[in-house]
Amino acid sequence: MSDTEKPKVAFLGPEASYTHQATLDTFSPDTHTLVPQTTLEDVFAAVQDGSVHRGVVPFENSTNGSVVFTLDLFADLHSKNNDILVCGEVYVSVSHCLLGLDPSSTQDYSKITKLYSHPQAWGQCKTFLQQHLKHAERFDVSSTSRAAQVVAESKDPGAAAISSKVAGTLFKLSLLSEGINDVSGNQTRFLILRRKDSPDVSTAPSAPSAQSTIGQSNDEENYKTLLLFTLPHTPSNPNPGALAQCLSVFGRHKLNLTSINTRPSGVANWEYIFFIEFKGRKDEGDGGAVNAAFKELDGVCEWYRWLGSWENRLPAPSTQKL
Repeated sequence: MSDTEKPKVAFLGPEASYTHQATLDTFSPDTHTLVPQTTLEDVFAAVQDGSVHRGVVPFENSTNGSVVFTLDLFADLHSKNNDILVCGEVYVSVSHCLLGLDPSSTQDYSKITKLYSHPQAWGQCKTFLQQHLKHAERFDVSSTSRAAQVVAESKDPGAAAISSKVAGTLFKLSLLSEGINDVSGNQTRFLILRRKDSPDVSTAPSAPSAQSTIGQSNDEENYKTLLLFTLPHTPSNPNPGALAQCLSVFGRHKLNLTSINTRPSGVANWEYIFFIEFKGRKDEGDGGAVNAAFKELDGVCEWYRWLGSWENRLPAPSTQKL
């Protein structure tokens, strides 16, 4: 198969980012063309306009929580991503390193005056940064691998990046410190995106199924669903209990909520979009508990949008204490 015939997969680049690793874990370069993108918005846009078959984006970190940039793109306040659905997930272990041009900085962190990384990484390395680098000025960049690239191109011995060991090798940077994240079991979950008119087939045939990792066999355990909704009230027109009414719908249909997030609505101050993830999947037709819950939710929320259902690939719980 030639490169022009291979399905394209967009990911947050450049190469050696953790998103690149998640993409490699899911899509083989032998059968897919992997296309790095500069920003998360670029990944969404490529999926939306159909120029790529799939997209891979970071969604949440086990230490630092949800990636708000991704949530905002799902919120889609300007209706740019109407056709995007989630069709899969992948988990990647994250071990952050301090990378730089001056090897002597290993013994003297005071030489580092500028730090580059993705905003999510700061919250995953709080202890190390507080102890050794609170004097350094921080600069946000689009990805951890981009941080390594910026430092390499800067030729500034006082610059350093929080990135992966792989990125350090790629951009020929010195490894100043390894495993600087607060939690040794640090993981990031990535979501796989598709257009809703694209076939919803398995995107990770080699990955372990949810049945083998979780030990359950029903759809409620084997699948996850993501949706967003808004409430039918405003500060000037309150509707007491509206959020409780919406959430109780899932309990009545025995659907287990796994996460709740909020983002500003973009319509008025102090109004929010609620993101709900739960176990189960939307079925074809009108049957199933999820479809029944959606029908009832439609009667109590202001509006909602289904963002996709996919196979649960959460690894089996570890007994190791972190």
